[in-house]
Amino acid sequence: MSKKTPNHERSAQRCPVHLDDVDLFADGAQEHWYEAYPILHAEAPVVRLPDEGMTPGTDGFVLTRYEDIRRVVRDPVRFKPTLTLAIEALLASDVAPEDAPLTNAMLASMATLRPTDELYRAHRTELTDPWVGPGSSRHSEMIDHHARTLIDGFIDRGEVEFVSEFARPLPQRVMASVLGFPLEDIPRLAEWGTAQVAAFVHGRGHRNLLDREQVREQFAKLDGFKEYVFEKVQEKRREPRDDMISWLCQVEYEALGRKLTDLEVNGVVYAMVIGGLETTQYALEEEAQLLCENPAYFSALKADRELIRPFTEESLRLRSPTQGLSTRITTRDEVFQGVDVPAGSLLHMRFGAGNVDPEEWECPYEMSLDRKAPTRHLAFSAGPRVCPGAGISRVEQVTAWNCLLDRIDSLEYAPGNTFEHQPGIMLGTLELNLRFTRADPAAGA
Repeated sequence: MSKKTPNHERSAQRCPVHLDDVDLFADGAQEHWYEAYPILHAEAPVVRLPDEGMTPGTDGFVLTRYEDIRRVVRDPVRFKPTLTLAIEALLASDVAPEDAPLTNAMLASMATLRPTDELYRAHRTELTDPWVGPGSSRHSEMIDHHARTLIDGFIDRGEVEFVSEFARPLPQRVMASVLGFPLEDIPRLAEWGTAQVAAFVHGRGHRNLLDREQVREQFAKLDGFKEYVFEKVQEKRREPRDDMISWLCQVEYEALGRKLTDLEVNGVVYAMVIGGLETTQYALEEEAQLLCENPAYFSALKADRELIRPFTEESLRLRSPTQGLSTRITTRDEVFQGVDVPAGSLLHMRFGAGNVDPEEWECPYEMSLDRKAPTRHLAFSAGPRVCPGAGISRVEQVTAWNCLLDRIDSLEYAPGNTFEHQPGIMLGTLELNLRFTRADPAAGA
């Protein structure tokens, strides 16, 4: 069996041993994040980043303690989202949101659909929760179909490159089906999805900054997506079907007492694509790695499918897909872990570190399928602005592993893995070669 070892030789940064070695945002830091977190928890649970705030003269601060991150994300008034600031600036300008330079459809639609906390809650309740929220089990049959179709493509080989053949295409197919896009358009949608998350992959520092040329290139690519969605919106208005875009074209948004404009539908779709692909892909491939590293859990899940849900929650905690985001501003002077944080500071919530905080989790680096309140992890953030697609992502993960466990009897690493992580803020390996034993179809008959 191929073994996994730390991938330090592929990193431009050396493995941290002391606090001075830790830089969560350096080139190659992805290979060392989980060696850095214990050092930060013990010696510097709050890290100041001088002159790394949103405005000149302000600083950034990295929070790694669970209690601090949870406190921040649950209070969007005291700790203001950076998107709220962007919306306020957009509304204060003399330019219509749709005409503002370098403003994507999502931000332009947010300026009218959810500029306040009250409208943000209404937006979720009325427009997104019915399709990707807690009631996402409505999609189970569709997700099951896509998962089994993908498995059919590799089940006879005994080996699979799990990222490209399953973990990535499954959420792509699911989101296309939810929105009402043809499956044959997935290659184009995948390119646009990659452009949408460019900052989280290629951006510099904790603010995920792209240079001007990268931003121009990103918006040039996304112009095609904007036009594509507008075309689909017109099609759905003429011939509505059972999909989210058709529904958005018809629904009465009670919070504003009207239906949505084409631009607003476009913005909601933009948000669905940016949030509906990456997290699930990385969650699935990290879950596969955890099962390869812990064969006893594979056997346990195979025998008792009720364990799949706690397994996926523990995996999200242990290997958080989104490791951290700098998306909150302090509106007053604060103190975190004895560190003074002035008003106007930019907070980087390090979800990956909070999810292995020893003050919150017993044996934080070990998997436990009987943890109390297993969903309290921060992989999807928490509070009123928790990830709107958390519901459908959870259904995808549970359904995917049910389908996989129906078809295979064992899982292990195949030779040839580098376990090299992609750059950026998401935890995901570039590829994952697996070997498996096909289950006997007669055994389940």
